[in-house]
This record gives sequence, structure tokens and C-alpha cells, in this order.
Amino acid sequence: MTLLSRRVFVRGLRVEAAIGIYDHEHGRTQPLIIDAVFDIDTHAINSLKDTLNYEMVGRIGRDFIARGHIKLVETLADDMARTMVVLPHVQRVEVTIVKPEALNDAEQAGVCVIHTRD
Repeated sequence: MTLLSRRVFVRGLRVEAAIGIYDHEHGRTQPLIIDAVFDIDTHAINSLKDTLNYEMVGRIGRDFIARGHIKLVETLADDMARTMVVLPHVQRVEVTIVKPEALNDAEQAGVCVIHTRD
């Protein structure tokens, strides 16, 4: 038997962020929901150092948010994906960020970006 692929994921990570381009979005935080799906190496995994630590997703997202107001959710998703794709064992990452309060008449609005290791 051959292992073809391995995916590690974090879904539904809830954070608060100062984000948005509109005047009413400045000076306050808004909820974001972050999903990240990683394609990682297919080598044997015997310990945490052989795989991706889930906690990195939250840490990376919170680090970018802590830097101050972010204009666009696209910027945050791209910055997070660029940082995550170079983590050990990661070959591809897909970051989706939903901004639940973006549209009153939509269930969800957000962005998804995909980066691969060069």
C-alpha cells in the first residue's frame, strides 16, 4: 500500500481582528473564521516534529492581527499562507477566511488563497 497524500487541517478558528476599509470598521474588532488545509510530506510520522502542529495556525493568525489594523481580508489570508507554506513538511496550504459581518444578506463572505512551496 502507498500513502498518496496527507492533509492536516484546522477549521473554524475564531479570532477578533481590527479589519476593514470602511469608516465604520475602524476603531473596533470584527470576528473572523479561519480555515487552513495543509498538504504535508508523506514520510513516516513518529512524533510531533514529523508533522505540522495545529497550534501554529492560531499563532500565525494572531501574530498578524496583533500588528494593527488590516485593510483587507485578502491581505491577511495571503500573509498567513505565505508564512505557513514554508513551515517544515508543508507542500501546499489553502487558507480561507470568512468575515461573518461583511454582508447582512449573505450567509458568508470571505476569501480563499492557495500557496504551494516552490
